[in-house]
Parts: sequence; C-alpha cells; structure tokens
Amino acid sequence: MALRVGFSGYGAAGRYLHAPLVAAAGMEVAAVATSRGAEVAADFPQAAVVSDFEALLARPDIDLVVIVTPNVLHVPQVRAALTAGRHVVVDKPATPTRAEAEQLAALASEKGLKLAVYHNRRWDSDFLTARRLLESGELGEIAALRLVWDRFRPQVLDRWRDRPAPASGNLYDLGSHLIDQALQLVGMPDWLQADVFTQRQGGATDDGFELLMGLGRMRLSLGVSLISAAPRDRFRIEGTAGLFRKQGLDVQEDQLKAGMAPLDPQFGREPEAQQGEIVAPDGSRRAVPCERGRWLTFYERMRQAIESDGEVPVTMASAAKVIGLIEAAHASARLGRRIALDPDGRWA
Repeated sequence: MALRVGFSGYGAAGRYLHAPLVAAAGMEVAAVATSRGAEVAADFPQAAVVSDFEALLARPDIDLVVIVTPNVLHVPQVRAALTAGRHVVVDKPATPTRAEAEQLAALASEKGLKLAVYHNRRWDSDFLTARRLLESGELGEIAALRLVWDRFRPQVLDRWRDRPAPASGNLYDLGSHLIDQALQLVGMPDWLQADVFTQRQGGATDDGFELLMGLGRMRLSLGVSLISAAPRDRFRIEGTAGLFRKQGLDVQEDQLKAGMAPLDPQFGREPEAQQGEIVAPDGSRRAVPCERGRWLTFYERMRQAIESDGEVPVTMASAAKVIGLIEAAHASARLGRRIALDPDGRWA
C-alpha cells in the first residue's frame, strides 16, 4: 500500500513544488489542511480536505505530514506532528534558530521517526552541473565561488513573506538555498561577514544581502537582489584552470507551475540557450551542457527512508547548520564585523 501523505498548507509551494512530486514518487496525497478546497479537489479528487492542522493530525491514516505553511508555524507544527507519531517533511527555512532545529532533530530521533527538510535546490540543474565540475577537478584549484539569486520585484506585496516575523526576510527565504548549496559544494567556511538590507520602498523585512565567506584561501560570495532587471550570473566558479559561469534559474519551478508532470522526459532539462560555459585561461570559451534537474529525487528518497528505515534526503542536522549561518550573518550585519566559525559552523 502506498504511503499516505497529509499536507499542512496548499499555497503555491504546497500545490506546485511539493504535491506533484509526492504523487510522482508513488505516494498518495490523502488529506490537506487548507482553505483552498477547490484547488485540492481539482488536483487530487480523492484527497480529503480538513479544516485545520489538528484535524489533519487526528486522522489515523496519515503516515507522512508535509508542512508548507508560513515559516513562523514550522516549529510548532513539526513538534506536534512528531509528537503525534508522524514522519515529517518541512519546507525550508526549517526553523528560526539553530537551537530549535536541533531540538526537533532530537525529538524525531527519540520518537524513531523520519524528519527531513525540503532543500530541493540540491537537485537543481545548475547546482548538479557545478558539483560535477568541482568533483572532476576540471577547473583546477578553486579560488572563488559566487552564487546569486536576482529578481526584479520592486513592489512590496501584502503577503506573509514580506511581514516582520521570526524567519522572515530574504536571507532566510532565498539565502537558505544559497547557503545550503555552498555548504554542499565546498563545506563549512572559517568565517563570514554580511550586509543585510532593505532596499524597496515600504519594505518591512530584509529583501537583499551580500554574504562573504572564507575557507582557507577560497572566497565564497552569495547575493540576492530584488531590484535587478538584468540578473548577474547565477553560478560563477573561478579556478586556476578556468572559469565556469551559468545564467538563469533552474526550470523545474516554472515547469511545475505550467503543469508539466515530473515524469515527463523533458522535465528538469535546461534549454540550450541557458547552458553554462567554461572560459579557459587562454580566453577560449566552450558551452557546458547542464545536468538534468531532478527535485523528484527528494521525495523518492524520503519514501525509501520511511519504507526501509534509511537516511532521509536532507537531515534536520544538515539544515540546522544553514540556520546557524543565517543567524551568524544577521549578527555580522548588526555588529558590522567578521564572525569566526568553528568547523561545525558555531560562533561566539
């Protein structure tokens, strides 16, 4: 029998970035706690729609709870779901603080349950391509890695993401993806220094940041701007044997929102115009075909972890380190100084 999944929340993230992948991974969307009942009925007619999170947890037929609610609800809902004996996937950012993330990880371990964080950008096309190049050594010794996520959204919208609350702002929202990707590619930095700012008129949370980190002689720089009509390179890796650059965002989000099935042969494939390129020391350039993006891997591995008592695709312990660096970056911006990190990413 397929694992039965209950959703807490069915906004854009739940509807487009989670539910189709859950179904494609061979699990059943069985119940959804949401006020968007008509959308659930259109997408998954067999799924029950319940009034609230407590009603979802009261259903005895739910094996896995997927939490895609506003960030401020993540901690209490994860704790409640684990206490109720359910496996859990929670969207990123997992928690407002590293301490809370570690407490939830300990609770899941105590209960013998699976808890994973949806850092789906580990399966982006550009990230997988960059990882392949780093593992091959083709670029030589890496001197600098830059990850950027630019958008042109100069107007502040009336939505929860733009309201002051724990874990709000773009350092938590988009920054959690960039920090996680950087950690996966090169490991924990020795130090960081951050500028976290609000540039849009009427903004109440941070909408941009520049984060510089050092790992030995290597420099890592991460940046986000919501006032960028011409986005910078999404990935830029500078090495002693060449430079890799890549523009444009991974296509999977747009494909899912357009209704493409995750099992479609074209799903996750970058258009040719969006390929990366390598610039050699002599100035010559060559196109670099991108790996196929595959967010579906996350839910396939989550299913396997539950059915076979294996490792979840993204552990809360791993996500906790991301949150710790976000806290350190906010502290750096507030204090106006560099912050030293220990090998586990902790700081004083």
